[in-house]
Amino acid sequence: MLNIIGKMKEIEGFYQGKKILVTGAAGTVGRELVKLLVKCNPKELRLMDNNETEVFFLMEEYSERENVHCFLGDVRDFEKVKKLSEGMDIIIHAAAFKHVILSEYNPFDVVQTNIIGVENIIRAANLCKVRYVLFTSSDKAVNPTNVMGASKLMGEKLITAANALRDKDSNAIFSSVRFGNVLGSRGSVVPVFMKQIKKGGPVTVTDRRMTRFIMTKEEAARLVLKSLTIAKGGEVFVLKMPVIRIPDLAEVMIDILAPRYGYRKEDIEVIEIGAKPGEKLYEELMSEEEKSRSIELKDMFVITPAFKAIYRNIVYEYPETVSEHIEKRYISANEEPMKKEELKRYLLENKVLEEEL
Repeated sequence: MLNIIGKMKEIEGFYQGKKILVTGAAGTVGRELVKLLVKCNPKELRLMDNNETEVFFLMEEYSERENVHCFLGDVRDFEKVKKLSEGMDIIIHAAAFKHVILSEYNPFDVVQTNIIGVENIIRAANLCKVRYVLFTSSDKAVNPTNVMGASKLMGEKLITAANALRDKDSNAIFSSVRFGNVLGSRGSVVPVFMKQIKKGGPVTVTDRRMTRFIMTKEEAARLVLKSLTIAKGGEVFVLKMPVIRIPDLAEVMIDILAPRYGYRKEDIEVIEIGAKPGEKLYEELMSEEEKSRSIELKDMFVITPAFKAIYRNIVYEYPETVSEHIEKRYISANEEPMKKEELKRYLLENKVLEEEL
């Protein structure tokens, strides 16, 4: 695993005794956040999701913890969001529509959840005087070519503006964090490849030239928790991540899984089917414009706001700063991809394939 954030004990003090609302808590990253947060001994964890079945399972999982409470709710519903925000110290907003192709066919549904939902979080946080709000965004927000990416970019802009417009009496901090591909998350390429290998193939790759940033669920959750502890307000945090070639991922997964499913790896074919609408050949986590206002830390980049807060002067200084001048923007096409043996070791050491078997 990447040494992204250090051990949990270094940040758990920040969350100890806090009241925390997590939206999208039954999702892949949401569940991992909850798993780490319960170890921090918060005063209360309110977990919200609109997936009834998954909320039920979440409730069962934490039924013996008196400080964990699960709620059905949708970020589109302002009154519900406001009610659950009352008395909270922190809101971690992980609820979103994330699937690119579904978003292309259902754009206004994405607007309602990914944009209006963010505004509902901001309004509720301001009314309830929540101290910290962190929005989980996506690499697809950078130079977006699809509905989902555009909606995430708007979410980031709303968060940054909310921080810039907070009044003199407010000590609230609004920030965002960008993810790459969370390996093993529902709907991601890993479970898709696994199902194809289990059936004996073929494994479908959209374009052999594709490169992607990757991270594990735990790395994603730790990035969120660490980012909040150093946030000044309005910035976007980006984890430094390894890069892979998608065909390499397919071949390495076949190498690992084919024998487990009773096949020879030579018998499973990898075929190219063409890119989906809105899909990029490479991922971008920092645009050319953002490069000029970014700071490099040991384990991440911080993209500071393009405009100043109106009522206060915010100094963007962070521990473990490496450089305040970024030479090149952070895109997967600019980074050296992992070798196949490195990728295989990464998947095995982080048990990325284990939960699905």
